[in-house]
Formats: sequence, C-alpha cells, structure tokens
Amino acid sequence: MDASPETTTRLDPVTDVLLQQAGQPLGPVAVLADVDGVLVHELIARGHDPAAWCDDLRAELQVPPAHRRSRPDEALADARTVLWRLPKALGAVEEYAELIANHAHPDVRVIAAARDKHLSRSMNTTLGRSFGLVSASLGHRKARALLAAQPIPRKVSWPRRSSVPSLALEVVAHGATFSTNKLDRGTGALAASLADMPPDGRAIDLGCGSGILAALLAREGRPVTAVDVDWTACDAAGLTATANSVEVEVLRRDGLNGWSEPVDLVVTNPPFHVGSAKDTTPTRSLFAQAGACLVQGGELWCVYNAHLPYLQWLRESIGPTSIVSRDRSYLVTRSVRR
Repeated sequence: MDASPETTTRLDPVTDVLLQQAGQPLGPVAVLADVDGVLVHELIARGHDPAAWCDDLRAELQVPPAHRRSRPDEALADARTVLWRLPKALGAVEEYAELIANHAHPDVRVIAAARDKHLSRSMNTTLGRSFGLVSASLGHRKARALLAAQPIPRKVSWPRRSSVPSLALEVVAHGATFSTNKLDRGTGALAASLADMPPDGRAIDLGCGSGILAALLAREGRPVTAVDVDWTACDAAGLTATANSVEVEVLRRDGLNGWSEPVDLVVTNPPFHVGSAKDTTPTRSLFAQAGACLVQGGELWCVYNAHLPYLQWLRESIGPTSIVSRDRSYLVTRSVRR
C-alpha cells in the first residue's frame, strides 16, 4: 500500500527545515506552496489548523478541502506564522513577500525554505524590501530557511502589465507566471506560425501561461479556451484577455483528461519541469489527452527545445507530425489527428 501523507516518516528536506524552524508556531498558520500536502498534514497532526494555498492544482488536491484557500491573500489573512516553500523565480518571491506584508498579522513570523542549490542572495534582498528583519537558518540536509519578520506593508506590485510591440499585445502576469509578462522565445516562435494554422473552429491554448497565444487566437474571432494547472497562469491569462479586449474562456485544470467538446486546434508550449525538477512525463500525458479530444484532421501545434524527445511522442499520440520551423534551440511542429 502506498504511504499516505499521514504515514510518511521521512520528510523531504524543505518540509523538514520548515517544521524544525517553526517549532510550536503561533496561529493562525498559513502554508504557501505545499507541494504534496505533507506539510499541511503534519501541522494538522500536531494540533494546528493551517490555511493553505497552492499555485499548482495538483498540489492543492493533496490538501484536505477544509484547509484550502482559493487565493494567496485568503490564506495569509491575519496569519501569525507563514510556512513557505520558496519559488525559484524572484518575481514570485517578491509578489508573495508583498502579499504577506500586506495581509498577515503585523507580528507575523515568516519561515521560507528551499534546497541550498535554489537559494540566492537576491532572495534575501528581495525579502528585505518587504520585511525589516531577514536572516538565514543553518543548513540541514542541503536545505535551509530564510527567516523574516517586521513586515513593511506597501502596494503590491504584481500582477504587472507590459506591451509586446511585435505582437501588438498587452501582457499581464504574476511573478510566478512562466516568463512573467514577457514574450519568451518559444512562444514567439509558435506565434510566428499562427497564419499557417487552421483558421476556424475551437482552439485550446494548453499550458497557457500568461495567455499570449490564447489572446492572439481570440483576436481572430474564434472560440478559445486557455488551460493551465497553475492559478497564477489562469489569472494572468484572464487579465491578458481583458487587457486586449478579447474573449477567452480560462480553465484551471490538469490537462485535457475527460474533455468532452470537439476541438479543432491545440497550441502548446509545454513545460518540461515540475516545480524545480526536470520532468517530461506530464507532457507525454498532455499529448495523449490532446489526441483524444481533437477532431479527425484537427491539429496540434507545439514548440519545444530541440533536444527533447517529443517528435516521436507526437507521432504516437496525435498522428503524422512535421517540423514547421527550427532554430538552434527550438522546434515548431504540426501534428494532424489521424
């Protein structure tokens, strides 16, 4: 039988450091970015009633429903202790630090931890803009915590909006949104191929990020759904659509499994990381799910790093696949549903 969160005896290093540094935390206790529900379950077992917020839907579903919150500010409301798995992106560190400083209790104690290899001095500096006291714990199992107190409330600077002149598009994003409000090279390569894609029918931007591709497709007047597993991506995609006066349906869901409506076009710039770890397994599942929901003759357009083994996967899951464009780093491919 698989071990449940309640029966896990060996905590991962980051969770271990968070709990060690927390000791007997003062409540209310907030948890940000619990990746597997173990931290929340451990706190419950120790008699606490944590409020948890997870960006990734897969992580959120590991948290008992009574302890989930739909937005980060809801989890942080009047919190006296915040246990936080630090993200790698400095924009995300900045945004969450601002939210804590604005919504938690004035006497809040923040314990933010990560593996040593993912920590940087820039994180201390970033936290220092929202807290009067910032220090680091001793290392333990190649992980450590940044400790913060004395919040400095100020205007939350995220989500942020910027212009992408090459696409005549306004892009809005959170600090944790992939590529924030900028145009990454992969999405730019896929956007350059929009004119060659089928012009009509329902389209899905799978793994939508800030919603750039969804907004461009919606600007053509077609029905578009933006799908992502992250709350920060879905919220950003909705804001991007509004900023460009286009209609986009935004759904936070784990891929397309169980999708019931016929789809004519799927575009995707799929991730190859889960959290900080490289993992292409979810992408292979996404291709299979897209193949199941595309109509016969429907197309999937994908951009990805050339070293990844996606070409064969696309042929197996969708059908005949051709390379539309390539450079030293990226391939853009077109797959036609058998």
